Amino acid sequence: MTEPVAARPCAADVLARTRDLLDPALRRAVGTLPPSMRRVAGYHFGWWDARGRPAGGGGGPMGGPVGGGVGGAAGGKALRPAFTLLAAEGAGGEPLAALPAAVAVELVHNFSLIHDDVMDGDPVRRHRPTAWAVFGRAQAILAGDSLLALAFAVLATGTDGGPDGVPVLAGRVQSLLDGQSADVGFEERAEVGLEECVRMAEGKTAALFGCACALGAAYGGATPSQSLLLEAFGERVGLAFQILDDLLGIWGDPAVTGKPVHSDLRNRKKSLPVVAALTSGTPAGAALAALFRRPLAEPDLARTARLVEEAGGRAWSLARVDGLLAEALESLRAAGLAPEAAAGLEALARLAADRDH
Repeated sequence: MTEPVAARPCAADVLARTRDLLDPALRRAVGTLPPSMRRVAGYHFGWWDARGRPAGGGGGPMGGPVGGGVGGAAGGKALRPAFTLLAAEGAGGEPLAALPAAVAVELVHNFSLIHDDVMDGDPVRRHRPTAWAVFGRAQAILAGDSLLALAFAVLATGTDGGPDGVPVLAGRVQSLLDGQSADVGFEERAEVGLEECVRMAEGKTAALFGCACALGAAYGGATPSQSLLLEAFGERVGLAFQILDDLLGIWGDPAVTGKPVHSDLRNRKKSLPVVAALTSGTPAGAALAALFRRPLAEPDLARTARLVEEAGGRAWSLARVDGLLAEALESLRAAGLAPEAAAGLEALARLAADRDH
């Protein structure tokens, strides 16, 4: 008699389980910040409104009792720390041992989001005004800096009896900053190659996903081979995630994404679908290049999105995502992790590569 095939875990259930571990620790960490920084950070996470009153995620007012969730759309999915906790569990360790690393990864990610919103001038994130739009650019930059410093402080406190993850995280933060610098620089350049755009995304996004898995593997006692495979898994998922994020920046539904339609085109951002279209050698790509030589007015945005699609930017992106997901799952299966954690990581990888917000 054939054994029944185990049901694939639901990504939402996997995230709920990891968030139960993450959220109280994340709130405790943010609660140690000076009040000025805590006010902006807690608003960004969706825990309270601009006046410190509870909003969406439950829990007390600013500076009040910790606990409760980060809160649905307001706080994001927390994919990266989930990868950290599951990688540790999959390698045979206790997820709690990797909790400081998970918190640190989430703090670094949100530092980058706050600064990214300032640099791009985005007024909305997760259906709410961004931190800089509420508190001003200077306060938002300082709050982002505060989260970055806190990430290393949290990670340093978790190294007793375990690996020192600080150099690993520091290296990936440098990759993130280098990728972000390239992303900003591309906006001032007339021509950007597709492969250099891929390298930018690998630094800006994929490196932190890979880091999340590498740190979890280290705290879970993984073998060197498992660590390398898990880092490769995370990097491929991260790049797929960024490509889909770029697609949403052009065609995403504001009611779902929490951002204005055509938000990336408004800034003439040389995202991967755009660069794939610009370098396609097609008439639509040439027309798109002509549009990108000048600031885009509101009536230009729909035509610009259409040209990206006609030049093959959307098709290239979706095909690349499919390939990256296949490569990621191959690395995951080769790592030989505990079955339940491996299934959870696969569910999250599929979510990252097939999402609408």
